[in-house]
Amino acid sequence: MVPDLSREEMLEKLLEAYSGYFDIERKEEQDFPLVASCHFHVRSAKYVLLKKAELWSANSNEHVYIFSVPELTEEIYRACEKKAYDLGMALIEPNKEHMYTYITAVFLCDACTGEAARLLKKCRIYKSFHFSLYGWMNFHTVLVRRGADTFPTNRSGRENAKLMKNIFMKQEKKKRSV
Repeated sequence: MVPDLSREEMLEKLLEAYSGYFDIERKEEQDFPLVASCHFHVRSAKYVLLKKAELWSANSNEHVYIFSVPELTEEIYRACEKKAYDLGMALIEPNKEHMYTYITAVFLCDACTGEAARLLKKCRIYKSFHFSLYGWMNFHTVLVRRGADTFPTNRSGRENAKLMKNIFMKQEKKKRSV
């Protein structure tokens, strides 16, 4: 459960966890609830004797957009989903080395309407580039709500629920043992 953390404390905890692997960029937008973005890039390749004799290579990316709102409503959810999609798609360069890109929208909130939670869970955005020869993109969502002990996600974002559980429940276990 995440009852004793404010949204700012949840954000700090989340960014601390992401900082080991992701490039973090804080956002200061007055009109929009986007508070941070995190970017991860990895390139894998297989060589024969020399790097010039490359058999294959693959680029994998993940772009995480963190939104913080007091109450997540249907309108706010739709606007944030579109913003994350647009920002993430602008960073994708489909080519023969591009394998996949995950765009993840993380919502930190105090409360959430039922319609917004339903939209978040039903979100299914997937795009393949040149019949997947140039890779694909998958859109993940996850909701981190104060006082909740579950982390709702869409179907493709289930791994994010496990990650959030590790980040926020680990702190709870430490407090109990002290």
